[in-house]
Amino acid sequence: MIRALPLLGVSLLVAACGGSTPPPPESPEPAAKEPAAKEPEPEAEPEAAKEPAPAPIEVTMEAKSGSKLAGKATLEETADGVKVTLSVSGISPGPHGAHVHEKGDCSSPDGKSAGDHFNPGGHKHGMPHGSERHLGDLGNIEIAANGEGKLEITIAGANLKPGDKSSFLDRAIIVHEKKDDGGQPVGNAGGRIGCGVIKR
Repeated sequence: MIRALPLLGVSLLVAACGGSTPPPPESPEPAAKEPAAKEPEPEAEPEAAKEPAPAPIEVTMEAKSGSKLAGKATLEETADGVKVTLSVSGISPGPHGAHVHEKGDCSSPDGKSAGDHFNPGGHKHGMPHGSERHLGDLGNIEIAANGEGKLEITIAGANLKPGDKSSFLDRAIIVHEKKDDGGQPVGNAGGRIGCGVIKR
């Protein structure tokens, strides 16, 4: 037992001189995370294409009831209705009634094949901007001393769409021998001296 003491002392001395336990190795720092890529923003959907307005229609006017009328009309659909531009020559000076009639037929010599005024709403006859009127009431075209005249008017509520109940398509423009005075039932405008079919 006595001999063991020096060995114990040596062991304690070695332990004392051995120094502290080395620190554990440092862990490597984690690599910096790259920022996540942004997802592309969804593209805006294109606006729905608006339905284009129908192309303007050119109408050739034919002389009726033995007149010498000549001319043409242009009808163009706008946001406000149908713009009608009517130009004629070869008739007597003064106002002459003009209307859109229900049938696109100018085959008869007196123009009566075009039927009655175009009146889908079943209203009484009137002037174009009156509170009550036929949709086909265009008013009067004023003819100068040289026999020529022009009428420009936009008819609200009308269109040029095929098959629509308010469409001027496949109907006829009639010019009358006298003034449309707004009276009943159709304006007292007399015979039909010009007719043109509204067609594509």
